[in-house]
Amino acid sequence: MSILEFNQLLLINSDFLNPFAITLTRDTESAKDLVQETMYKAIANREKYNNGTNIKAWLYTIMRNIFINDYRKRTRQQTIFDATHNDFLLNYNQPAISNMAESKLKIKEIKTTIHRLPGIFKEPFLLYFEGYKYNEIAQALREPLGTIKSRIHFARKLLKKRISRF
Repeated sequence: MSILEFNQLLLINSDFLNPFAITLTRDTESAKDLVQETMYKAIANREKYNNGTNIKAWLYTIMRNIFINDYRKRTRQQTIFDATHNDFLLNYNQPAISNMAESKLKIKEIKTTIHRLPGIFKEPFLLYFEGYKYNEIAQALREPLGTIKSRIHFARKLLKKRISRF
């Protein structure tokens, strides 16, 4: 097969590569790059193509192999090797000194806001916050289930209004 015939065969079958490239990469720009790389490899390895072989399958195999090799290369580049003897410090992304004052102030303000809620909202909300289920709260307070749900809902709304900056 001559170079001209091979190039024409590639051009005829190149349209089938775009959908496959998009399914592999899930990105149109990356898919275009993958198709271009596939065409380059096909032209560079023209002598490896056997006349009469399914050209689409040959191109799909080249594309899949390029994609897999690129994926493996990216994962190797993202791997960090650490020779630290202390495994506890590996992947420890916290600052060296932690300041708990700000978070304690926020928690204190949230608790005071909860305790400032009207009594009919505060009691069911605190029980819900402690982990009780709606039906357990309804039985404990001897109220209908719908009433408990609406009171907890309104308590949340009030808390959102009063603690809007968090």
